[in-house]
Amino acid sequence: MRVFLTGATGYVGSYVLRTLLDQGHRPRCLVRGSGDDLVRHDDPVDVVSGDVTDPTSLNGLLDDCDAVIHLVGIIEEHPRQGVTFERIHVDGTRHVVEAARAAGVDRFIHMSANGAQPNDATGYQRTKWEAEQIVNEAGFDHWTIFRPALLFGAPDPGRPEFSSRLLKKLVRPFPLLPVFGDGQYDLQPVHVTEVADAFVQALTTEAAREQTYVAAGPDRIPYVEVLDRIARGAGFSPKPTTPVPLALARLGVYTAGRLGLLPISPSQFEMLVEGNTGDETAFYRDFALSATPYTPETLQYLQST
Repeated sequence: MRVFLTGATGYVGSYVLRTLLDQGHRPRCLVRGSGDDLVRHDDPVDVVSGDVTDPTSLNGLLDDCDAVIHLVGIIEEHPRQGVTFERIHVDGTRHVVEAARAAGVDRFIHMSANGAQPNDATGYQRTKWEAEQIVNEAGFDHWTIFRPALLFGAPDPGRPEFSSRLLKKLVRPFPLLPVFGDGQYDLQPVHVTEVADAFVQALTTEAAREQTYVAAGPDRIPYVEVLDRIARGAGFSPKPTTPVPLALARLGVYTAGRLGLLPISPSQFEMLVEGNTGDETAFYRDFALSATPYTPETLQYLQST
């Protein structure tokens, strides 16, 4: 199957691309630069240049494609560079959907985010929900939306995931770890390979047609325990924690966090303290997946980050 893939140079996208190739699909990857790093050996990767925020740049790029996997998204805004949730999540998704419809593509697999909802306090979750509506109202014969929870798994250089960022900017450098509130809010980490496998399986899985899935792991783990497991995975003993009142923590995140001085953005902060959980039953029921637990053993990749 010829699959038009956006976000191939990102963390999740790198795994989806590998899975597409392993399953014998022919990816056509949309990139803004040269995409030289996507072409490895004899892999049949077709790289095309374009930008989801510029609909004219997509003209003709989806011709002869059978399906789209749309992964492009951001976790932090940079308004001065024109990088906003509205522009990337909403406008970008609309442009890719319109280009797919114009090319006659009838399969569309979309990456949203766990907790996406219309009236969320964060622009991130609200725009993710708006993008979902664009997909499920577009008239595709076969569409699937995934809402991943906290992702983990070895990142490529320059593509750090949540656990790597926490290790680098919090767990490793601080002798005493500040914890937002009581730290008992639950997370459901899911391995990136499971999400990538599900994306590719959704292309041909009839049960996934017109479905939205929470892509979350089977275990609910309090945030303070997540910090302990990151430390042990990285090869050292867990560190003591100290609670920071939520009001004070929110003030710090909305100042230093916006400057990139913390391992978490304001949107990530709000999603974290709300807890990031959901019902994963359908995710593991409809796809052939093997759940990877979030343990020090499966986090040993952190030792090389």
